[in-house]
Amino acid sequence: MADNEELAAAFEGHRAHLRSVAYRLLGSASDADDAVQDTWLRLMSTDADEVVNLGAWLTTVTARVSLNMLRSRRHRNEEPVGDAWPGAADAAVSGGTGGAAAGAGGPAAGADPELEAVLADSVGRALLVVLDTLTPAERLAFVLHDLFAMPFTEVAGVLGRSEAATRQLASRGRRQVRVTPAPATAARLARQREVAEAFLAASRGGNLAALVAVLDTDVTLRADAAASPAGTPVVLRGATTVAGGAVAARGRAGDSFLALVDGAVAILYAPGGRLDTVLALTVADGRITSIDVIADPGRLRQLSLAVLPG
Repeated sequence: MADNEELAAAFEGHRAHLRSVAYRLLGSASDADDAVQDTWLRLMSTDADEVVNLGAWLTTVTARVSLNMLRSRRHRNEEPVGDAWPGAADAAVSGGTGGAAAGAGGPAAGADPELEAVLADSVGRALLVVLDTLTPAERLAFVLHDLFAMPFTEVAGVLGRSEAATRQLASRGRRQVRVTPAPATAARLARQREVAEAFLAASRGGNLAALVAVLDTDVTLRADAAASPAGTPVVLRGATTVAGGAVAARGRAGDSFLALVDGAVAILYAPGGRLDTVLALTVADGRITSIDVIADPGRLRQLSLAVLPG
């Protein structure tokens, strides 16, 4: 494999796998491409004849590059993406269509929104969002072992930790990502999920009557200052008012999905798999009695997120 053309051909044979690993570790198509490119550059500066198993070597290097990127990312402040849900609600209440607010926003400049959406869907948006709550080491241990079946001995080598410590990291990540509720709790979550799915489906379809039907007559929506374009908290009351806001914000419903938030079913708005806003729902007697719209980054970081059990 001393010939550069042969080496390049061999690398291309592994590119899809490397990109898949990097994307699950980083949650960003552009970052994943950067990690794979960095891996190629490192391969070119290495004596390839000394590489016994090229696939394993490339995966290890891609994982290490991604780990470094994850660690550096934790030192950056993330900015909210786009206008918040109550912005459309404000427009609906005041008689506007809310169309501009509902369609505003999107992935960071330079990203391909359609590509990010396709990739996020292929992995599972809820999983991407929950993975972001793990430490870099937990995320790497969980992704490499649980999603790509890499032996713990090799994962430990990437992390530079003992095999026992690596097993603990993967276990902690697994407990945070995948919750197994008790039967009684599972039944309660199933009822919440049915109501939340009905609300989200009606929002996507702009079905005002269906939204009113799933909302309690005296439902209250409270949104924090970060969720409001005006920068002040928003309070909406009554099924018709809240439903009107949801209809106006239906453009965002397409990038929203259900997940567990602090042990209850909630709606997450996460374009490209990046968490932007949480709609925490309170459900009683088959209807939504209150909605807490959370967009403040500090509050979002304090939430306990998990993938809904199947």
